[in-house]
Amino acid sequence: MTVLPDDGLPLAAEFPDATHEQWQRLVEGVLRKSGKEVSGAAAEDALSTTLEDGLRTRPLYTARDTAPDPGLPGFAPYVRGARPEGGVTGGWDVRQRHTTLADGAVLADLENGGTSLWLALGEGGIPVADLGRALEGVYLDLAPVVLDAGRDTAAAAEALLGLYADKGVDPGAARGNLGGDPLGHEARTGTAQDFAPYAALAARCAETHPGVRALTVDALPYHEAGGSAAQELGASLATGVAYLRALTEAGLTVGQAAAQLEFRYAATADQFLTIAKLRAARRLWARVAEVSGAPGAQVQHVVTSPVMMSRRDPWVNMLRTTVATLAAGVGGADSVTVLPFDHALGLPDAFARRIARNTSTILIEESYLARVIDPAGGSWYVERLTDELAQAAWEFFRTIERDGGQAAVLRSGRLRTDLATTWAERSKRLAKRREPITGVSEFPLLAEKPVEREPAPEPPSGGLPRVRRDEAFEELRARSDAHLAATGARPRIFLATLGSASEYTARASFAANLFQAGGIEPVTEGSFEESGATEAVLCSSDARYAEEAERAAGSLRAAGARQVFLAGRGEYAGVDSYVFAGCDAVDVLSATLDRMGVS
Repeated sequence: MTVLPDDGLPLAAEFPDATHEQWQRLVEGVLRKSGKEVSGAAAEDALSTTLEDGLRTRPLYTARDTAPDPGLPGFAPYVRGARPEGGVTGGWDVRQRHTTLADGAVLADLENGGTSLWLALGEGGIPVADLGRALEGVYLDLAPVVLDAGRDTAAAAEALLGLYADKGVDPGAARGNLGGDPLGHEARTGTAQDFAPYAALAARCAETHPGVRALTVDALPYHEAGGSAAQELGASLATGVAYLRALTEAGLTVGQAAAQLEFRYAATADQFLTIAKLRAARRLWARVAEVSGAPGAQVQHVVTSPVMMSRRDPWVNMLRTTVATLAAGVGGADSVTVLPFDHALGLPDAFARRIARNTSTILIEESYLARVIDPAGGSWYVERLTDELAQAAWEFFRTIERDGGQAAVLRSGRLRTDLATTWAERSKRLAKRREPITGVSEFPLLAEKPVEREPAPEPPSGGLPRVRRDEAFEELRARSDAHLAATGARPRIFLATLGSASEYTARASFAANLFQAGGIEPVTEGSFEESGATEAVLCSSDARYAEEAERAAGSLRAAGARQVFLAGRGEYAGVDSYVFAGCDAVDVLSATLDRMGVS
C-alpha cells in the first residue's frame, strides 16, 4: 500500500469516510419525495438501467465492484489494448470506405487525413475490373487497401495482388486485407461458399505477402440485423473459431491462421457499451488464441454503426458518429471507419466525406485522444461492464458451438431468430421513446428541407435483414409526406391548452413533440374550428384537468373533434385516449394517421 507523504494539508482528515450505506440512505430520501418507498439495495436498483443481454448499469460503482485483472497494454489478455505503446505512435488507422468511382474521392481522402482505403467491389460496389482505376495515383506501399468483394473475393484478390506486382510494390511492404469472409457473405446473402479458395489465399498471403491478411471476421451483419453487443461478439468469436479450424485443416499452422484474421465491429453512440465491447472482444479472442496455442492480440477494424444513422435530420448523425468514434478510440480500435452523415440517404458528397475524415483527425490531433493509453482503464464502471459483457458474449458463443458452430446456426435459422427476438424487444423501447432518436422520435422538425443524394448501389441481400433505429418513425413520416404532396397540407392536430402558460407549457410541448414525430402538425393558435384539424389534445396540469378536462372535452366534441386526447394520465369523461411519457408512440401515431385517412 502506498503511503502518501504528510504535506501539511489534511484536507479531509477530520471527516469520516462516507460509506455506501450512507449514500443509499440519501437515495432513499430522494426517491421518497417522488413517491417510491424503497430502502437499501432496492433503492439503488430503482436507479439502475437495464441493458440488453441481461446486463444492468448501476448508478454508483466503487472499489467493491471487482473485475478480473485486465493486464497491461500490449500483453495478454489485451483488454487494455493490443499495443504496449497505446496510441502515442499516431493514433488509429483512418480507413475510408468507397463503393463507387467518384471523381478524385479516393485521393482526396488519402491527401486529407485518410490513411487506408476500404473498397466495396463486385455486387453493390466498384466493378472488380475497375480496381486499377480506383487505385490510380495511390501509393500502394504506403496506403493499406482492404477489400470487401463478397462472392467476387477471389477475383478481387487476384486483381489487387496483380496491382502490387505491376507497380513494383515489395510484397513485404504491402499492407491490407483481401476481405475473404464466406460466413459473413452467407449471413448477408443466404448463399454458402466453398472455403477452399479462401484457405488458398490465406496460405499465399502467409508465404508471399506477410503484411496482407486474407480473411475478415465481419460482425456487422449481426449488428445490422438487430443483434445485441453480446450477440455481435459471440457470433464473431464463433466465426473466428470456424476460420481457425478450416485454415489449420488446410495446412496452415495455428499461428499462421490466427495472423490471417482481422475482426470488424460496430461502434454506436452508446459510448461506454462500445468501449466495453472492444475491450471484451480482445479478452475473448485472447482466450481462444491461448487455448489454440497461438497467443496474440485481436486486430480490430471498427465502423460507426449504420443502424443508428437517421434519414431525417441527418445532420445529427455527425454527433452520433463523433461519440461512436470517440468510443472506438478509447476502446482501442486499430482502424476506424466513420460513415458519412448522409450514409443512409445515398452516396456521400465531398462535404460529408470531409466531415467523416475530420472526425478522426480532430480526436487524434486536437483532442490528443491517441496520446493516452487505455483512457477508460481503471474505471470501476468500465472494467465491470467489460467483464459482464465478456461473460454474456462467451455464453452466447458457447450456445453457437453447442448447436454445431456458426455455419450451422446460420443455416438452421437459429441465429436469425435470436437476433430478431433481440430487435423486437429493442423496437418496443424505440416505439415508446425509451431509447430516443434525436431529430426523429424526439425534437423532429417538420419544416426541414430534405437532404437528397444520388442513390447508392444496392448492397448484397437475401440473408439476414438490415434494420435501422428510425424505421418505424420513418414510415410514419413518409405517410405524412405523401399526404402533403397530394393535398398541399400535413395532417393536423389541435392542442387545446387550459389555464396559464405555466400550467400547460410542459405538456403542450410534449404533445407537439410526440405528434410531430409522426408527421402530424400541431396547431396551437385560434380555435379548433379554425385549425383545420379533426382531432385535439388537452394540455394542462393535473389540478386544472380535475376542474376543466371533462367540460373542455365536451366543447371539443361539440366543435367537431372526432378524437380527444389528454396529455397525461387519468380518467375523464369525454376523453378517448391518453398520451404520456412511455406510451407506445408508434402505435398512437399510426392509429391517428389511419383515422385521419393518411395512407
